[in-house]
Amino acid sequence: MFLRQLEPRTARSTADAIKFAIWPIAILTVLHRVFVKAINGNITDDFKPVYDAALRFLNHEAVYGANYDSVDPHYLYPPSGTLLISPIAVIDPEKSRWLFISVNAIAIIVAWYLLLKLFKLSLESIAAPILLLAMFASETVTNTLIFTNINGCVLLAEVAFISLLLKRKDLWAGAAMGLTFAVKPILAPLLLIPLLRGQWKVFITAIGVPLVLTALAWPLSVDAIDFVKHTLPYLVESRDYFNSAIVGNGEYYGLPTGVTWAIRLLFGGMVAVSLWLLYRYCREDELFFVATSSGVLLTASFLLTSLGQMYYSMMLFPLLMTVVMKNSVLRNWPAWFAIYGFMSYDSWLSTRFPAAGRLAEYMKTTLGWSLLLIVVFAVLSDRYLAARREGRLAGGIEPSFLLPKKAPAEPTPVLSKQPVTEMSET
Repeated sequence: MFLRQLEPRTARSTADAIKFAIWPIAILTVLHRVFVKAINGNITDDFKPVYDAALRFLNHEAVYGANYDSVDPHYLYPPSGTLLISPIAVIDPEKSRWLFISVNAIAIIVAWYLLLKLFKLSLESIAAPILLLAMFASETVTNTLIFTNINGCVLLAEVAFISLLLKRKDLWAGAAMGLTFAVKPILAPLLLIPLLRGQWKVFITAIGVPLVLTALAWPLSVDAIDFVKHTLPYLVESRDYFNSAIVGNGEYYGLPTGVTWAIRLLFGGMVAVSLWLLYRYCREDELFFVATSSGVLLTASFLLTSLGQMYYSMMLFPLLMTVVMKNSVLRNWPAWFAIYGFMSYDSWLSTRFPAAGRLAEYMKTTLGWSLLLIVVFAVLSDRYLAARREGRLAGGIEPSFLLPKKAPAEPTPVLSKQPVTEMSET
């Protein structure tokens, strides 16, 4: 029976052959990222300051006393986040780090499964191994595991939020979002979506959960007020290192402040137009609207605010999955040129061409996010102009090839000309 699986009696389809090829590659990539790359670690260690802060919190010591003048990873979670992550300091640092890696890897795999379900794809589909391989081969997942930060759990909360939002389970959707706010507000722009859809109950738990956790954590922390006085000002500042936002690269390369603001305003205008077109003409297609709008909002927040780091791109997986939809804005080569920029694990640093390689390495994420926003804006604008030109705006801006084809009009019967016979007079 086993040998028969190697050579079935009937020919396999192309999709089956691709699945058999990609599944083992995907699984081995997952194992390599978790048990080799992540366990080996890197000079960048996001876990150590988190573990140290959790240990100090449990020992009733000060947490928010870091020197923010250094470029080392800092502990930046609010008291509510400190309370949530404090159990990791119950065991020794090495085993705790391994556990933290495992939790994030599992969270990413669960998010992968939920994304398949969200887009009505099964584990038997060709998309399942392709998506798993793409996720764990990406820079964002790889470095999240190597640096050992919490972004895998944040991705799971984002996918859960979108799924629950579409199912109209508003309180649970808000709870998923609220848990992320308790640690880091990276998903805050997504609250615009329930606001536009009128799902007000989302805000009860989205705001309530972090408030409750803060109320519980505040009296347990000996220096909670220092988060407001010391850490919060640092969070809203821009920096010129490890920062792929426009303002970060502007500072690094010495661009005038006016030029940086002009670029940010230009992209802000494109984002506003894209969101308006999505809301005005696409909101009835709920999955397309929510997944695409979430990607636009998050990409804009990474690019236009004070801090954007490459591994934040993990939160764009719901947008990237829209490529399986016929009306996706990503079914074109410039979109995937952009996606390579912020998803690829490739390093462009060059020993032969150091200046050019450094420029490519430092700018690839910024240019990738920028091009993605340009592509979404261009595709939606083109669809709008085409629909207006064809007089069908009232029915939306779906691309013309997706519109139902009109039945050909039946030909009008042609009457044959018969000679007229005159009646003779009688």
